Amino acid sequence: VRSRPHGHVAAVWAQAKALGLPGLLGPAGRSRDLALALIVSRVVRPGSKLATLGWWSDTTLGEDLDVAGAGSDEVYSAMDWLVDRQDKIEAALARRHLTSGEGSPVAMFDLSSSWVDGRHCPLAARGYSRDKRKGALQIEYGLLTDQAGRPVAVRVFDGNTADPTAFIDAVDTVRSKFKLEQVTMVGDRGMITNARITALRELGGIGWLTALRARQIAKLAAAGGPLQLTLFDTQDLAEITHPDYPGERLIACRNPALAAERARKRDELLTATETLLGKVTTRVAKGTLAGADTIGVAVGKVVDTYKMGKHLDITITDTSLTVTRRQEQIAAEAALDGIYVLRTSVPATRLDSAGVVTTYKNLSHVERDFRILKSDDLDLRPIHHHLEDRVRGHVLICMLAAHLTWHLRKAWAPLTFTDIQPPERDNPVAPAHRSPSADRKASRHADENDQPVRSYHVLLTHLATLTRNDLRYGQHDTDPVVPTLAEPTPTQRRAFQLLDATIPLTLK
Repeated sequence: VRSRPHGHVAAVWAQAKALGLPGLLGPAGRSRDLALALIVSRVVRPGSKLATLGWWSDTTLGEDLDVAGAGSDEVYSAMDWLVDRQDKIEAALARRHLTSGEGSPVAMFDLSSSWVDGRHCPLAARGYSRDKRKGALQIEYGLLTDQAGRPVAVRVFDGNTADPTAFIDAVDTVRSKFKLEQVTMVGDRGMITNARITALRELGGIGWLTALRARQIAKLAAAGGPLQLTLFDTQDLAEITHPDYPGERLIACRNPALAAERARKRDELLTATETLLGKVTTRVAKGTLAGADTIGVAVGKVVDTYKMGKHLDITITDTSLTVTRRQEQIAAEAALDGIYVLRTSVPATRLDSAGVVTTYKNLSHVERDFRILKSDDLDLRPIHHHLEDRVRGHVLICMLAAHLTWHLRKAWAPLTFTDIQPPERDNPVAPAHRSPSADRKASRHADENDQPVRSYHVLLTHLATLTRNDLRYGQHDTDPVVPTLAEPTPTQRRAFQLLDATIPLTLK
């Protein structure tokens, strides 16, 4: 009678059930079923809420969760219900993932933004766009994760909120809502500033781990300072101290690969900037551009295109333009290429120098989560909602979907190109490398047993070909209809085995 895609929604449902997500959302009921269906749909087929409503009837998800006939008002009501339960949901996730293991918990926090469709959302504002959409209205949202990058909580802010302001909100959430009195917050150098560290000291119980800015590193490296290049003659890691950072440990690192990359990039950008300025110089020499003010306007339009104006001396007169490199300044910057300094209040008895470096590098997991949220998997942007709570509900749904996706990607690593066992690094400063087995998977598109491997998205698409078919045994409408699964492929069977689940005929 009918054949509908089943395997992809069944797999995501199985993972959600294994994580206890239905119970985590709240008591059983219509609102919970709708909220859960929105989360599963965001993992499988991200789209607008109205598009999702139409899609539900085309898969087994709509029938099995009894949401196929839902209207838009019901869906928006379920989003409001979910937002009301956000603090309880995130507190439960924090207890599960931030308090497990030995020692005090470590929480990673970072801020990102996404542009808004329309002009009527009160959260929308013009600010620093991480999406490179200058001048567009946007919202900002901070993501809190554990050390492995597993999403735990999310907060939505006005589109012009500064990183330090968002960080203080995250600290307040950890202390007042998650009831974590001892925790180490990890954030980048723009997030955990000197002012924020002063505030953390006054709070007590909150540790921090971040990095110094370039000018702070240059001060440490000045003549007589503790950061001298001879520190790295025999190793790429050294712990130093300085009176400007009382009670803190400073871990200086040098990454030769990063140093070479920064030198290459700086030279290329300088050359590109000089090429643009050369065009202005030619116009001045021909007399088609004259007057110091007019020339200055033309120079100003191009000099910071690649942010290299700081390395150039530019002399302008009414009839001439001269551009030269600041060689001494360039050499001074080049001397610090590949060097970064981490600052932390965590004692060495809890986290040695190598552990500090590894923990800070785990911020890359949060960056990966943002890519999953925004473009790779969940398509969070652009924001189409106008009411504040609907925006918060949309972002919360995406965060919970990212939590599900994190576990799915981890479980299905043997079926995808993901490196299952990346090689351990003796030197935490050295760049990461893929294992030989991962390289073989990438080149052959098959695992060690010659079974095909796919990207995560292609795997979900392949699972969708596992259909549930309504078969009528007879020629009359009154004859019984029996739902029957198609024969699963080896990959489909393996996908459910990795989730420690059997292939369900129905989702409930």
